[in-house]
This record gives sequence, structure tokens and C-alpha cells, in this order.
Amino acid sequence: DDGYPIVLAHGITCAIRVWANQIADLARDYKVIAYDHRGHGRSGVPPLRRRRNGYGLDFLAADLDAVLAATLAPGERAVIAGHSMGGIAISSWSQRYPQRVRQCADAVALINTTTGDLLRNVNLLPVPPALVGGRVRAAGLLLKRLGAAPLVPGSVQQSRRFVAALAVGRHADPAIADFVFDLFAQTPPAGRGGWARVLVDSLGPKHISLRNLTVPTLVVGSRDDRLLPIGSSRRIAADAPNLASFVELSGGHCGILEQPDEVNQLLRQLVESTAEKRRISS
Repeated sequence: DDGYPIVLAHGITCAIRVWANQIADLARDYKVIAYDHRGHGRSGVPPLRRRRNGYGLDFLAADLDAVLAATLAPGERAVIAGHSMGGIAISSWSQRYPQRVRQCADAVALINTTTGDLLRNVNLLPVPPALVGGRVRAAGLLLKRLGAAPLVPGSVQQSRRFVAALAVGRHADPAIADFVFDLFAQTPPAGRGGWARVLVDSLGPKHISLRNLTVPTLVVGSRDDRLLPIGSSRRIAADAPNLASFVELSGGHCGILEQPDEVNQLLRQLVESTAEKRRISS
């Protein structure tokens, strides 16, 4: 309980347990704080009467800030790490709560994530440049429908293949694909669909600004990430005002599952670098 805090924000259609490898390792030395986004895991789905307006980048940012307010002591700061939609939560939080960045964060880690152009570079169905716009519209419609659709007999195997193709690298252990689909299947369709709609509609050509993310920033991408290809991470690294490090991993979108030892070591190095800076400044 008295350890240095590390806050973990997961991706869409996941839950706290997607961080199992990080929690098991980091909790030996640090206080690990993880939470379920609304509509995921044990966090509730917004009431039906508010469901259409119960999701948005503002909520993503406000929910993260609420977690920080509830778990950090006054004056305490943490390393905040986000994977995929969790990274979008951090970027949105920095844009909407700039004064809270310095108050609550010593550093952040943005893992397999993006700040915009969510669908333009998805590496699943290549098309000629002239057809990219049509593919983006079709992919957005597909993701919204898949996200909101309940799993029924006859659709499970097709959904399993699609989720694995997007979220897991070609050479990953099949057990990782099974685990990721299990997380997808256990996420309520309202939660999946609500966030899919928000991400598709909000993350177009205009990117989330990182100008307020002034703390040291670790950026991690994966070279075989088909959902958010490595170019998304390279752009974040180029835009980050205070880039601490940019690391390219092998594997697919779920770097925290496919390369857990490397991710754990990177997070430990980030914590230790902030601790060293605190020692020097004091």
C-alpha cells in the first residue's frame, strides 16, 4: 500500500485482467492501480436512457481523472500507462485536464495506441490509395456493428477469427488469441458498441493534441500491429513534447500480452527514471 503508484488503463473490449502479467510482476515492488472502463469488466454500463450519450472522449478523460482522485494521496504522483483505448484515455485526459497532468503524473506510457486516423492505416484489407476513403467508411461501419452485436450461435467462430486477426500477432501463442476473445465476449455489447462508435466517430483525420502531455512519455508500438500499425506510435513519438523513449516491439496489437517481459521492464525503467529525477531535484 505504501509503494510508488502505477496506474493501468486497458483497451477496448478488455478488462483489468488483461494486465495480469504486469500486475503480477510490478505489484512485487509498486502499488498497482488498475480499473475497468465504463461498460467493461465490473464497471457498469450507462443506464439505457443515457446510453447513447454515456460514452465519449470527455467521459474517457473524466473517468481516468476520477480514478486518480480516488486513489492518489494529495500531492502524490504516479506513472500512468495506457494500452490502446487506455492510451487514448491518457491523451484525452491531458488535453482536457492540463493542470492535472503535473499534479498527478510523473510520467506516462502510451502502448499500442493512437491519437487519430483510427481506421486509415488498419492493415487487414489493403486497397489502392484511391479506395482508402471507402475502406475507412466500411471498416467504421463494420466495427460499430460488430462491437454492438451480441454473440449468438453461428457468429462466435467468425467473431473469434476477426478479433484474433485484428488484435493478436501472427506468431502469437494461440492461447493469447483465446484469452483476448474471451475478454471480448465477456464485455457487454452495449459497452463494446458504445466505445466502438465513439472511437470511430471521434478519431478521424484530426488528432488529439499532445501539447499538454509535458511529463516524460514512453511510447511503445509493435511492428506487426494490424489494428494500430507502428506508424501510429511513430507519430505519437514525433508529437510528444517530452519523449522519454520510443520502443518498437515484435508482435501484434496486444504487446502487453505478447511481449510481457519487455513491457514490464520498460515500465520499471520509466518508474526508476522518474525516481532518479526526484532524488536529484530533492
